[in-house]
Amino acid sequence: MELINLPVRALTPENFAPFGDIIETGLGEVKLINWDITERHHALAKADVIGEEPQVLMNIFRSKPWQLPLTIKMVERHPLGSQAFMPLNGRDYLVVVAEDNNGVPHQPVAFLARGNQGVNYHRNVWHHPLLALDETSDFLVVDRGGAGNNLEEYYFPQQNFTISDREI
Repeated sequence: MELINLPVRALTPENFAPFGDIIETGLGEVKLINWDITERHHALAKADVIGEEPQVLMNIFRSKPWQLPLTIKMVERHPLGSQAFMPLNGRDYLVVVAEDNNGVPHQPVAFLARGNQGVNYHRNVWHHPLLALDETSDFLVVDRGGAGNNLEEYYFPQQNFTISDREI
């Protein structure tokens, strides 16, 4: 089986746009609310849910850390809803996504998300499950609940991908 090294890229709105949104202060419109003591960073991402009786759910995921180097053997996607992850402990984590190629993922792309950056995967975007680094980390996760199958997994048959370090 072929092993392909994935370089890690910086997570910016421009290079992540094909896959989703970045949730971070300093992006989007800022409104002062509550007697001008609170900044509202407005509409940084939108939950997108479809299907039978869809609901937007808020969850906390607690992820054990992954060790580098790590091997990417699979990705998943959610055809009925977007999925957002916002770190609650201020720790960096990895984001691995892939463009769709006629129903299967293309070669993955890796990003280093800083501890103040969340991501919102658009509906149907191939991505690796949560990749916490360094220590067990908590994430606020906004995703879809309701009837229907909202999970597709794909295991790469010909190659695996590796991330050897987190340097950009």
